[in-house]
Amino acid sequence: MIGKNVITDFSGKVSTPVIDPSTYVHPLAAVIGNVTLGKNIMVSPFASIRGDEGQPLFVGDDANVQDGVIIHALETEMNGEPIEKNLNEVNGKKYAVYVGCRVSLAHQVQIHGPAVVLDDSFVGMQSLVFKSVVGRGCVVEPGCLLMGVTIADGRYVPAGSTIKTQEQADALPAITEDYPFRTLNKGVLHVNTALAKGYLEANK
Repeated sequence: MIGKNVITDFSGKVSTPVIDPSTYVHPLAAVIGNVTLGKNIMVSPFASIRGDEGQPLFVGDDANVQDGVIIHALETEMNGEPIEKNLNEVNGKKYAVYVGCRVSLAHQVQIHGPAVVLDDSFVGMQSLVFKSVVGRGCVVEPGCLLMGVTIADGRYVPAGSTIKTQEQADALPAITEDYPFRTLNKGVLHVNTALAKGYLEANK
């Protein structure tokens, strides 16, 4: 389902999602409201990208939003006035949620704004990113909770970690040549961009 949001006291404008023609949104996924989806994105069944409370939501080129992923955000305005604490600035623009290029959001991930995941990062199954920034080239292994922190570029978050202080975030290990999941995202991106292209062709 692709549809408009409704007007409320926290959302004063009706928006229709902007979706590049090279992006595939499965019929069992929902993309609603103030959402921009870039090129070559695969949005899988039961994913929900809902820009009807906090907005705008953005997903960059060659990313993937896998089965059961939720992208949503706390309200970013009230009675026409912006709520700045619930917005993050990326490249000179403000977003409730910003997901960069070549980012993989694996099954049942929740990205709840205010939140940012920068280019070339992988967020593993059933992880939650809330009020946090994940840097470039990171790996968040499955089952992690990130809340109120900034993860530096090129770090990984071990499976099942709860990271709620900046001190914990700063102590996360760097991705090195011997890190077993160093190239995981590359394969996931290949699979999902191929699936997006294939499903678009099959559904012409």
